[in-house]
Amino acid sequence: MADPVILAVDLGTSGMKVALITVGGKVLGWESEPVKLILTADGGAEQSPDEWWGAFLSAAIRLMGRGLVAGSEVRAVCCSTQGEGTVPVDHNGQALMNCILWMDMRGAPYLKKQFKGLVNISGVGLLNILRWVRLTGGMPSLTGKDPAAHMLLIRERFPEVYARTYKFLNVLDYLNLRLTGRYAATFDSILTSWVTDNRDPDSIHYARELVAACGVDGDKLPEIIPCTSVLGTLKAEVAATLGLDSDVQVVAGAIDTSAAAVGAGAVEDYLPHLYIGTSSWMAAHVPFKKTDMGSSLASIPCAVPGRYLLTALQATAGGNLTFLRDNILYHKDELLQEADVPDIFKVLDQIAARTPAGANGVLYTPWIWGERAPVDDKTLRAGLYNLSLHNTREDIIRAFLEGIAFNTRWLLPPMEKFLGHKLASINIAGGGAQSDVWCQIFADVMDVEIRQVAEPIYANARGAAWIGAVGLGLISFTDVPRLVQFKKIYTPNPGNRALYDDRFDVFIQIYKQMKNVYKHMNS
Repeated sequence: MADPVILAVDLGTSGMKVALITVGGKVLGWESEPVKLILTADGGAEQSPDEWWGAFLSAAIRLMGRGLVAGSEVRAVCCSTQGEGTVPVDHNGQALMNCILWMDMRGAPYLKKQFKGLVNISGVGLLNILRWVRLTGGMPSLTGKDPAAHMLLIRERFPEVYARTYKFLNVLDYLNLRLTGRYAATFDSILTSWVTDNRDPDSIHYARELVAACGVDGDKLPEIIPCTSVLGTLKAEVAATLGLDSDVQVVAGAIDTSAAAVGAGAVEDYLPHLYIGTSSWMAAHVPFKKTDMGSSLASIPCAVPGRYLLTALQATAGGNLTFLRDNILYHKDELLQEADVPDIFKVLDQIAARTPAGANGVLYTPWIWGERAPVDDKTLRAGLYNLSLHNTREDIIRAFLEGIAFNTRWLLPPMEKFLGHKLASINIAGGGAQSDVWCQIFADVMDVEIRQVAEPIYANARGAAWIGAVGLGLISFTDVPRLVQFKKIYTPNPGNRALYDDRFDVFIQIYKQMKNVYKHMNS
């Protein structure tokens, strides 16, 4: 019999990808659509849920139209999406406004007002913090980037939207609603609303005291289900539009951090993966709930039963390269009126390879939208340091790649302390992992073996496909390590050790000396 096929959906900040993936992990084909990022005048970051859905239909129709498989061979649809977005919807499932994204910090003052106490830490009551950590394992980001703050923003700034809201949904939940008509959140998508009791990884449920204190009507929160739950069958009109059978199942799926861990093959305890996309993170499954407040690390609910996912989020990684491409290298102003933008990441790879380690003295700090871990500081900003007349564009490009690697190295000591294990090897996935030069830079800067997942840009989609396959009972998560494949293994170059150790020390010194300057300029 042919290997069953899953229609896997991967919605990131930069766009929508839809792929046909076999249960064995083979990507038969994929299509993509860009999605616009809306930066508002008051500092917000939004996207249109209707544009997401249109992008999904457009990409999926093209993909199925290629005749790679018959519609009858597709067994399920399963999604992976960006996390920490908030979409208010009405009783008809209609989005009432744009999605407030994970980058949006407008809710920070309302969060602090809601949770202020007699004794406060960074403006939030100590008793609230202790309760969050005990029940959830973490706490809302004081930058306001979580749904906990987004919902308060809507309540205060958009009261007419709040009054009409039937349910607040995360990005994943919204796509699943459009696919099935069911209002539901997954164990991992509900996390950053910070209203759940997460002490049993197989029974995530609302904590009454957290819901009562959150400032949002409890009936506006959706039901909670495991990531591998079958939500139901695909809506008949959607199935007909895509040419799929009417009995195609929709599995709940997971947000990107959970899905990427599965797609990168890092499902075993303590095995980390590094994801390099618009944002970046390091994560590893662990058999315990634990919190390190000092480094903004916590083990949180995920797709794998009986396990938590230690997740260390960093605000922007590939987003720095997109900024470099769109605003400096190929910005279509009078300086470069007719520029044609090529595959910029392949070009950057070639250019960076021509520049020696250390970027001829140039150093870049990649905090272009603040930072989350190992420090949670929304006022940090990016910077190029030590430029001289001797430097070239090539040096700047390599400095961008190295700076993101330095930022990731910053996470290593707290990650290793949390895990109780020295990290000798890391699976790398995401769009940035397509770069051979960047993979070697990560290995050299971090002094660890980097295992480049084959076709790393499909890691989220492949993770969604495997979660879908588990949901249908076709495989178990213990099968994933034998299914994942690797393109190449990168070992650290000892010749670069002293140089990168020295530059990393400078990187940390810049943070310590500049953090108060950034706080003054950006508060």
